[in-house]
Amino acid sequence: MTERRSHLRAQGAPPARPEGKRPLMPMIDGHRRPGGPYTVGAALLGRLVPAVLERSGNLVAAHDIEIRAVAPELRGLVPARRGTLDADLTDDERILVPAPRRTLRLANGIAEFVRDAVPPGRTLVVCNGAQADPTDVELLDVLMRRIPPAVLAITVYLGGPEPPPDSRDAAELWAIVDRGVREGFLHAVAELGARGLALSEPGGEAWWRFAQRTATALGGLGRREEARALWEEVRRTSQDAAVHAASAYGLAMLDARHPEPARRDLGRARGWMNEAIAISTLLPDPVRRAFKLGFDRNGLALIELRQGRLRQALALVESAVELARELGDRHPLHRMVLLANRAQLLAVLGRAKESLEDWGASIAIDPLFPDSYVDRGNLLFELGRHREALADYESALRAGPPLPEAHYNRAELRIVQGDVAGALTDLDRVIDLDPGYVDAYVNRAGLLACLERDEEARADTTAGLALSPGNPYLLTVLGQLETGAGRLPEARRALDSAIELAPGLAAAWGNRGVLRYEAGDPEGAVADLTRAIALAPQPDLYVNRAVALRALGRTAEAAADDARAAPQPEVP
Repeated sequence: MTERRSHLRAQGAPPARPEGKRPLMPMIDGHRRPGGPYTVGAALLGRLVPAVLERSGNLVAAHDIEIRAVAPELRGLVPARRGTLDADLTDDERILVPAPRRTLRLANGIAEFVRDAVPPGRTLVVCNGAQADPTDVELLDVLMRRIPPAVLAITVYLGGPEPPPDSRDAAELWAIVDRGVREGFLHAVAELGARGLALSEPGGEAWWRFAQRTATALGGLGRREEARALWEEVRRTSQDAAVHAASAYGLAMLDARHPEPARRDLGRARGWMNEAIAISTLLPDPVRRAFKLGFDRNGLALIELRQGRLRQALALVESAVELARELGDRHPLHRMVLLANRAQLLAVLGRAKESLEDWGASIAIDPLFPDSYVDRGNLLFELGRHREALADYESALRAGPPLPEAHYNRAELRIVQGDVAGALTDLDRVIDLDPGYVDAYVNRAGLLACLERDEEARADTTAGLALSPGNPYLLTVLGQLETGAGRLPEARRALDSAIELAPGLAAAWGNRGVLRYEAGDPEGAVADLTRAIALAPQPDLYVNRAVALRALGRTAEAAADDARAAPQPEVP
């Protein structure tokens, strides 16, 4: 008989002798208080990496970014093979804060490393799971989802021994906060930054550094009112001009970047940005003034963009690019961001050639920043330059930890190229990396339905609708599946809902046209198919309308639709 293995989450503290045969290592205390972000991750990598280096240095090198981010104490053993530009910049030049989703990328990279590195059949036990840092909570979720228990059976006890009270002073906390900002560990920055503020002299340099990082982290986590309160506290505490400019910028971005457009207050944001610009204009140091003024004008450009004033936004970014010429070799990340922003605006304005030139210049500053490759690849895709777009997506995939967006975009490109198998492989990868990626379920369900793999397509629509109830694209696929299964009332409900939610969705009209024909309503079928053709003319829509027209005796119109659906000869 074989031993039955499974992952396990258990309430309470572990027993005196935790169960688990062939333990990989002693039980890990996951409490975040002593070690901060990736307490579990660092302990696990500390056990595996030295041994793996002896037998498979390439495996370690393939995950250098993830290992160095999660376990900084291993940096002496694991050189940076794919170091990005900001690794060597001074504190005031590091202007980018990684998005919260970066930790999911790190967790997936670590999961793949552990899966390939761990001796099969081992067990791992973690205690104090309820007190783990969110980075470790996410990592454990990914490990338990992606590593089979037969390879590594993981048990997480939510309770455990209470560690000693935290007695770290402001300098020790700053080291963790600074690391958290650089790596995107925003929860730890918000928590420990607040403690650092309490331990620092209000208005002093250390206090300001904690305040700026903490407010930025709170905004990135969606805790906007807390961030706003902290920026306001900074304004009440400090009389430093640069601090007030930075606070005004921070307050403006809380209004301008709200994910719900209806809740953005662009008028208030513009007022704060004008204040930031007015202060930055008066800064005495010319280099600092050029940098800060360009930074603020770039922020105002976002507000112009959100208000639909594209040319005004472009003029502001171009003025910031000109100011950046005064910085010499300093602030390369700032120049990279400005060039990328100008590239995006030029593309929207239809100036594709200039946009591509700016993308090239931006990528040249930091060839290992994956977002730039994805964005340039998207533009190349829109221009029909598929080979170059594919190269950019693959450059993005090589540049860092697993990136679901690049796989998703490559899948869309492969669909256009007729590579359905390759597209499905990429979409499988997206969902494996991020089971909450709704658009991947949409596209995979549609492809599976076209391949008549209806049960798999139905599973994807079910999973997608659980994440996004009322998603019109998924309802359209569901309607198609229900029609094929002969459940016409269910199909009609799904397609009616899809059309109500997204009246411009051609596929929903087309599928409802097929349904109405199947239900004995050829006139309704013609009406729906005509609407679909008006939205997005496709050969299959003409074919289906021709069938409905013939059923109505309108043979001449049907013949015309057949002609429209036929492949057109190429012009020599």
